[in-house]
Amino acid sequence: MLKVCSFLPAVTQMIYDMGLQDHLYGVTFECPEQALTEKTKVVRCVLEGKNYSSREIDDIFSASKRQGKSLYYVDEPLLASIAPDIIFTQDVCEVCQIDTATTARAVAKLAKEPKLIPISPESLTDVFQTAITIARALGKEEEAFTYLAKLRQRVDVVIDTLRKERALPKRVSLIEWIEPLYNCGHWIPHQIAYAGGIDMLANPSGDSIVTSWDKVIKYNPEVVVIAPCGFGIKRTVEEMHLLQQKEGWKNLKAVQENAVFIADFDLFTQPSAATLVDGIELLAGLFHPEIFGIPKHLLTKYEKLVTQQAV
Repeated sequence: MLKVCSFLPAVTQMIYDMGLQDHLYGVTFECPEQALTEKTKVVRCVLEGKNYSSREIDDIFSASKRQGKSLYYVDEPLLASIAPDIIFTQDVCEVCQIDTATTARAVAKLAKEPKLIPISPESLTDVFQTAITIARALGKEEEAFTYLAKLRQRVDVVIDTLRKERALPKRVSLIEWIEPLYNCGHWIPHQIAYAGGIDMLANPSGDSIVTSWDKVIKYNPEVVVIAPCGFGIKRTVEEMHLLQQKEGWKNLKAVQENAVFIADFDLFTQPSAATLVDGIELLAGLFHPEIFGIPKHLLTKYEKLVTQQAV
């Protein structure tokens, strides 16, 4: 049986989703909880266990990038003991996860050099395709097609319902980082579109970028979703004051209409196909509550921020 290491949580999640976890031996410290209890952690980060603010995290990663350093590292003795045949890595974001170049330097020292397969989606379609890439590498391509067929069916239900109800798209802003403020990019604008929204500040199939608060004020979204990369709800709540103290916050249409939501990052910035479909279903319920209910398994994945008290 092929031995696999997954150096990004999204791939680990999809391996489990497709029932291929018997092949998985090594993971990263940020992988899903089940994997952390069952598999060996071979990728670590110097910031692991620290509680820096958004600004501090951004400053640390920016400095490391300027210096040509990575904050992630491989536990080389552990990796050597596993002797994997395949390592899945990524090049979408060197801030979020270890990249292929850092991985390549580590595996070059191994007695048996594994095959490196970069998983670097840019669009939602790409994310779905990565499931096939993963399963094909393990000789289990059929599992990917079965997995994706069910997910596409769920997305089709949302699209068909929006069409049937003749729902107009909501003007949305999904914030991917608070300080500095980043818009959303890559596959997230596609999730928003499938859910019946449009984010004119987003960068579809491209990197998220620093966005001025003035742009947000001028855009004046009807719905704001805040899901900083790597942050759960509780962690994001700790930094909401950074947004709430900005000039003009209280005048935003979303704030005036109690349509500000905090969501767990893994529904958006962790590109596993199933979690992104969960994200679409959640967004549909947030954008169009008169049409969609929030699925029960997602009720703990978001929190409504009360911005206006009922009179």
